[in-house]
Amino acid sequence: MPIGHCRRVPHAAILDTTVSPPNAAHALQLVAADMQAVDAVIRLRLSSDVPLVGQVAHYIIGAGGKRIRPALLLLMCGALGCDDARRHTLAAVVEFIHTATLLHDDVVDESTLRRGRDTANQVFGNAASVLVGDFLYSRAFQMMVDCGDMRVMRVLADATNVIAEGEVLQLMNMHDATLDEAAYLRVIRAKTAKLFEASARLAALLAGADAHTEALCATYGQALGAAFQIVDDVLDYEGDTAELGKNLGDDLREGKVTLPIICTLRRCAPQDAALIRAAIETGGSDRLGNILAIVRDSGGLAEARALAAAEAQRAMAAAEALPGGDPVREQHRQALLQLAAQLLMRRS
Repeated sequence: MPIGHCRRVPHAAILDTTVSPPNAAHALQLVAADMQAVDAVIRLRLSSDVPLVGQVAHYIIGAGGKRIRPALLLLMCGALGCDDARRHTLAAVVEFIHTATLLHDDVVDESTLRRGRDTANQVFGNAASVLVGDFLYSRAFQMMVDCGDMRVMRVLADATNVIAEGEVLQLMNMHDATLDEAAYLRVIRAKTAKLFEASARLAALLAGADAHTEALCATYGQALGAAFQIVDDVLDYEGDTAELGKNLGDDLREGKVTLPIICTLRRCAPQDAALIRAAIETGGSDRLGNILAIVRDSGGLAEARALAAAEAQRAMAAAEALPGGDPVREQHRQALLQLAAQLLMRRS
């Protein structure tokens, strides 16, 4: 079922599966040793003769984060029985691309808090953040070339281009209170889901999988990425700053129209809708408390979570359809199912 045409299902329904209770930590533990190898690659390839490059890059990468994209590539490799040594390099490439987008996004959004501490642009300035983001992009492309596979380069080059387009689309949509669900989904497919999709597809390429299996991997990644972003947007209205590591209501302050707002505008009273539209158009946050209450009381958050659940279910269906294999492969496939379910439960 394609994104944008998801059936509305309660988010709890996603947990009605045959897998054990979802536990992302357990799922990711399967690739813990591989992630250490990825971290070693990251440290090695962050080296530069320009000290500021390393300072900024280490600052943001060292801030932690979920590292879901490289972990996804590694889990999918495990599910396909692939032990190609290039998987560590490509997982690092994915993380570099993601980190570059974060550096650029925080400058564009004028963000001040990420992962519970000052953003890199707050500490080092906008110019340094943008330029180090460029360094990470270019280093990622150097590493792609080292892998020596034109298919790999095409997937990553295409993904990077689509991500950039998604960011421009989001910029164009700022302060547009008429934005609808289809336009929102177009943005998140590009700016978030595309790198998840690429991460999973790369595993299929490394494994030498057939076209059908590659398509299943890509579907899993795209759907997982869409669910991840929708939940992230929900948390901007129902989360807690201490848990999120960013300021609650940042999307509204920036004039971003995300799915919880779109769902709320379909449900709330006309006077409440007028208040929300005015805040979007002006980027005002003086009525943030009122708007948070409207969003939470309208049922808009539940509707958005239901859409995230449908996307997570789509990811799980793709993982279920992956070719069978030995117990180790099956363990990784089960971890992919758990990861999709756990995304819906996250609070940060």
